[in-house]
Amino acid sequence: MAQMNMVQALNSAMDIMLDKDSSVVILGEDVGYFGGVFRVTEGLQRKYGENRVLDAPIAEGGIVGVAIGLAVNGLRPIAEVQFADYIYPAFDQIVSELARLRYRTAGDFFAPMTIRTPCGGGIRGGQTHSQSPEGIFTHVSGLTVVMPSNPYDAKGLLISAIETDDPVVFFEPKRLYNGPFDGDPNKPAVPWSTHPKGKVPDGYYSVPLSRAEIVRPGKAVTVVTYGTMVHVCMAAVHRAGIDAEIIDVRTLVPLDVDTLVKSVEKTHRCVIAHEATRFGGYGAELSSTIQEECFWHLEAPIQRVTGWDTPYPHAFEWEFFPGQHRVAAALEEVMKH
Repeated sequence: MAQMNMVQALNSAMDIMLDKDSSVVILGEDVGYFGGVFRVTEGLQRKYGENRVLDAPIAEGGIVGVAIGLAVNGLRPIAEVQFADYIYPAFDQIVSELARLRYRTAGDFFAPMTIRTPCGGGIRGGQTHSQSPEGIFTHVSGLTVVMPSNPYDAKGLLISAIETDDPVVFFEPKRLYNGPFDGDPNKPAVPWSTHPKGKVPDGYYSVPLSRAEIVRPGKAVTVVTYGTMVHVCMAAVHRAGIDAEIIDVRTLVPLDVDTLVKSVEKTHRCVIAHEATRFGGYGAELSSTIQEECFWHLEAPIQRVTGWDTPYPHAFEWEFFPGQHRVAAALEEVMKH
């Protein structure tokens, strides 16, 4: 075991897979010589060469389109989109080509391809470097959508994504790249947010896709979340002093419904938290699924805590971000019933 932050864990996953499987290649803007804008691919081109780690022009549609071609022809490409905010030029390639490939060819062709992209706020990136578009991609049949919350899961889930024979959109919360975060810069850090690294095996291992994790057992209320918000919710539960069970869904699609249902049937209450905007957000699908499956077990309305329905601001970033005080208020509200 080694102490790694998320950047190091992701780098280790790609290093291992490049070494293990000669069909794995990486392509994207600045991923080679520069090592990525967040240094996630640092040193990989130097180690494996320009034919395995390719620098690409600033053309996200081209990056994803080329990666699809590589995947169809027997390679396992990892395509990096430098910020999730810039994935939209590749949207048609992802939705119309990549996601439908196995279906439209009756299984004759498939695309073992991973698209990595940093998402979310917390670094003063403003409206064009802070978006969380995961909900858009969960709507697209044929895609697996992943967002880890810690270095151990980041490495294990990325290895699983690279090894699967179908396309994965792998969102990386950039606020967690260098360590956990409690979601409220104006309050003292809580104990679990003071350690920027986590224990991660040096070698190969995988974390199964489509399996949620209970990161904090509890009996009073179920909190369903993912990514950066896992740490925000941990801080909020500490702040509110409520015995909450926190579930990190990890893989958004396909969703581990069974883990959510068993928890809500036990606690009878539910709070859902995500950083993306509220209307049409992924939390609405979580809420609907839990309502359908657990209606007779619920003792209070499901609460959602999200970003506001506005562009992500720069100067007022922490007013937009759903911090621990907002999550704590939702926990207190749901416990009134």
